[in-house]
Amino acid sequence: MDKGGSSNNIKADDKSLETGGGQHHHLLFRQVLRITLLCTVIAVSCLVLYHSAYPFQFLPSSFYKPASSARGGNLSSPGKEELKKLETVLKKAAMGNKTVIITTLNEAWAAPNSIFDIFLESFRIGKQTQRLLNHLVIVALDQKAYSRCLALHPHCYSLTTTDGIDFSGEAYFMTGDYLKMMWRRIDFLHLVLKLGYDFVFTDADIMWFQDPFPHFYPDADFQIACDHFWGNSYDLNNRPNGGFNYVKSSNMTVDFYKFWYTSSEAYPGLHDQDVLNKIKYDPFIKEIGLQIRFLDTAYFGGFCKPSKDFNLLIKGLHNHPLGLFHKTAVFQIFILLRHQRRMLNKEETIDKCLYICLDFGDTKCLKQCNRSLQKAINQKQSSSMTDWYKLLWIYHRNEQV
Repeated sequence: MDKGGSSNNIKADDKSLETGGGQHHHLLFRQVLRITLLCTVIAVSCLVLYHSAYPFQFLPSSFYKPASSARGGNLSSPGKEELKKLETVLKKAAMGNKTVIITTLNEAWAAPNSIFDIFLESFRIGKQTQRLLNHLVIVALDQKAYSRCLALHPHCYSLTTTDGIDFSGEAYFMTGDYLKMMWRRIDFLHLVLKLGYDFVFTDADIMWFQDPFPHFYPDADFQIACDHFWGNSYDLNNRPNGGFNYVKSSNMTVDFYKFWYTSSEAYPGLHDQDVLNKIKYDPFIKEIGLQIRFLDTAYFGGFCKPSKDFNLLIKGLHNHPLGLFHKTAVFQIFILLRHQRRMLNKEETIDKCLYICLDFGDTKCLKQCNRSLQKAINQKQSSSMTDWYKLLWIYHRNEQV
């Protein structure tokens, strides 16, 4: 009797344990499932955040170097005749190592006594820069600019557009025409790299007062001027300025320019410089092995952030918030000051004058500066600092000269 009861109790206990064990396993499974789902949600969230920062990282490798679907049309594929014309111009202008200097020009900047003339003049008066004119290719964006180029310079190329866009007028910063012009430029430079030519690209509102080649980095594939330079040429936090760069032709740089051009779709409404500031962090750059370096503003300064030593100043007014007339007037002042420095050997005085002139945007004040400088040059004597400070005071008081 006891035995039978004891046996029944054991069976009941075993059944109870079996039931409890099943419940325990069920609870454990549910906990594991919850943790798995939570981890999945976290992983997907991280993936989405990472993908928003690097939109091309998880696309197929064929999209890293997209050949089409670019905003504003595909990368250009010029016909044989057009390609032959370009190669002829590049070959005549190239240095022994197939390096050319390139700028773009439209009708608005090509008028007599405008930006273009002053740009060329800076090469003539700069230190060891006159010979570089032999290697300068001017890419004309319209027929009048091309005609003006042919009248003044031996190496001119007429860049045709297949979509009927008119680039002859002044393209104001960030307008639709401005953006189209900037992306057409990237497209063209991609073609130059494909043809095997290294290039220094310079905006025409940049003045060359010194040969830049000794200051370029020998190990960089792509090096570019800065709006802000933090002291380390490898630091991607430096803010690039697309108006001046030196690029060596290779498969890497060809792919990079293609990537840059087609990235405009990922960042609609931005110009090439702002898109570059986005994609410089993209893993694709590291994947292709591209070495990017940023040019020191001590040598490649600008009017918005001038060099401490004007002997080293190479680039000038790119992205300065002045209209074309004001840019031209400031350039004229700068050119006159360089002549005055050379003639009078008054370096300290003239450098002070330069700093005062840089921020002038008032038309009448600029005209007065021009008159004062021209008078000083004609008389071969330096204007007094009192006159310069008076002009500065008048400018800030918004009074008429």
